[in-house]
Amino acid sequence: MEKVITLAEALKRIEELENENAELREELEYYKNRKLSGRQKHNAKWMAIYNDFVDCYENGMTMIEIARRNNVSERTIYRYKAYYDKMRKVEVDE
Repeated sequence: MEKVITLAEALKRIEELENENAELREELEYYKNRKLSGRQKHNAKWMAIYNDFVDCYENGMTMIEIARRNNVSERTIYRYKAYYDKMRKVEVDE
């Protein structure tokens, strides 16, 4: 058996759904615009420090010197080193 819906009920339901959509759009905007936490891998700042790391590392600077030069932790420099080694391995394998 089908449920009979009057025009007034249908218009009321449409209004409810439009309000719900508006709330969901606001929530979606919040999630689109929020700042993601954690390390942002391979953004412009990351690439600038990585490129400086490669240049310094290939010219014989120590990890500590490179970290101080770029004002980052030694752990960060070792992350760059791991990425550097991975990229070199990929180049050799090709």
